[in-house]
Amino acid sequence: MRMTVADVMTRKVFSVTADTPFKAIAETLITGGVSAVPVTDDGNHVIGMVSEADLLRKEEFREEFYREGYRPPLRARLRHPKSRQKADGDTAADLMTSPAITVSPTASAVGAARLMDARGVKRLAVVAPNGRLVGIVSRRDLVKLFVRSDEEIAAEIRDDVLDRSLWVDTSGVTVSVNNGVVTLSGQMDRRTEAGIAVRMTGRVNGVVDVVDKLTWKHDDSAWEAR
Repeated sequence: MRMTVADVMTRKVFSVTADTPFKAIAETLITGGVSAVPVTDDGNHVIGMVSEADLLRKEEFREEFYREGYRPPLRARLRHPKSRQKADGDTAADLMTSPAITVSPTASAVGAARLMDARGVKRLAVVAPNGRLVGIVSRRDLVKLFVRSDEEIAAEIRDDVLDRSLWVDTSGVTVSVNNGVVTLSGQMDRRTEAGIAVRMTGRVNGVVDVVDKLTWKHDDSAWEAR
């Protein structure tokens, strides 16, 4: 049930080294069709990340050199305190954001999404326990969680949630999935067990929503609340 970063990450990674020149970085981004690349040392350890935005700092500040008195807009200066420094950069070492925000391939995909949101980034370098680069995971990769087929989602709910994880009789439960929306119908023995089934179903990767149409023979919710 728990999909990891390794399940969705891109393994073929374009990277650069600290001394890679500006133009070569731009060519790597264009050739690879990516918006950012990790910066690695001689041992393939990740030391930073350089993105299209980092390269564009030079264009933002270019007019400063040609028009006396010109200053970039305040929003451009405030968005990144090192914008002016990066605008002068000629190599990856000058341009990169360091240290890079990384994630383990064994981390959950949900955890990676939360880390991206918390740190305000669009991608994470994926590193092995020894710190070496093994992949990259982006927002686009994480969207893959929601494009699983309805049949695949239904099979996982039936096999892993209902038949394997609950340890109760679920033979009376029917699972149907339409565009990622799961409907659980039928009858279970206890109300609390039905609630657990719904919650666990909602945690399956690719599930957009859960429609609860389950009924039960015994309402044990009051007893559980004591």
